[in-house]
Formats: sequence, structure tokens, C-alpha cells
Amino acid sequence: MRTAKYKEDHSSQLPAMLLLSNLGWEYLPPERMQEMRQGNQKTVLLEPVLRKWLRANNKIEFHGKEYDFTEVNINEAIEKLAGIKFTEGVRKANADAYDMLTIAISLEQRIGGDRKSFNLKYIDWKHPENNIYQFTAEFPVLREGRNDTYRPDIVLFVNGIPMVVIENKRPDLKTKEGTPVDQAIRQHARNQNVEEGIPKLFLYSQILLAVD
Repeated sequence: MRTAKYKEDHSSQLPAMLLLSNLGWEYLPPERMQEMRQGNQKTVLLEPVLRKWLRANNKIEFHGKEYDFTEVNINEAIEKLAGIKFTEGVRKANADAYDMLTIAISLEQRIGGDRKSFNLKYIDWKHPENNIYQFTAEFPVLREGRNDTYRPDIVLFVNGIPMVVIENKRPDLKTKEGTPVDQAIRQHARNQNVEEGIPKLFLYSQILLAVD
């Protein structure tokens, strides 16, 4: 019901969005999300944001000089992150993503006649102020094997990578299915279903919140 959704927005979702904005997170309205995803609701990475950040924040130090990663390597870094599969389940895929996000990846590049491997990072953990923090609401993701979408209430992105998913429920929403938080947790579980959910979003997410 629209009335129920209206109450949920105003009692739980909007206060959470206001808090995020006050903490310095940038709100991305639906039209900007549509543009960044090029109209593709299967895509959960904000590639333009990620690509720009990777270029600006990854440099190669070699023999006292600084070099940029090639565009080929930037493309490969994005493809590696986007190409994580959940054939062995969401938990294994999430663990693979966690390793890439925390340890970085190694890419080969030729510099001055030498071809060596150099590390590229997706997130600056040592200097968190260097990262880009954004969020959106009602994030539509195309379900597996279907033509409709699930829409998590709030998704937080770090450098264009969806790191946090929040489900908001009205505090007075108590039914035979349990408390509002119980229902939000079940919604998270439903959305991770590999057959008809939106598991790709949860490959990268490191924090799931249920809020009333």
C-alpha cells in the first residue's frame, strides 16, 4: 500500500538519509543513478565513479619516478571486480570481493623496458578522506531470471562500489511475521537468493543493516 510506504519513508528511511547527508555522504538522485548505470539495472557498480577514482588514486612508483596505470590496466581492474561470480554461492563470492577490496590486486605493466607487477587498490584504507562516499534510495536491481526488480531502501557506495545495504521498516509495523527488524532481516535474506533475488549487489556489500 502506498500509505504504508509513505509512513515507512517518513518514519525510518528519511531520517536515515538525513543522518547520512549530515555525516558527509553525497545523495545520488534516481536520474543520476540511471545515468551512471547507463540505464542498465543489472549493473550495481557505478563505473564512472570507480574509473575516475582508480585513475586518480593509483600510481606506480618505479626507480624514483611516478607513473599512471595504463587505461588497459584500469579496464582490467574494473572487469576483475565486476566479473566476480556467485556460482559457489554468495558467501564465497563476497569473500573473494573482500580480498580484492582489502588486499588490492596485482597488474602487470611495462615501464622503461621492464615488465613488472604493481598493486592497484580499490579503496584507500590508510587515508579514508581520499575516498568518495555516496548513497541512494530505492535502488532498483533486476532480479535473476526475471524482468522485475527488487529495490533495497538505501545503498551506500564507496568509490562507486556498493558496500552497505539498509532496509528500513516502520517502527509500528508489527505483524505475525515478527518485529520490523525481523522483517527487514528476512528481506535481506530474500534478496540474496541466487535464483530469483539480486545476489550481485551482495557480492560487494560488507555491512547489512535492518533499521526501524
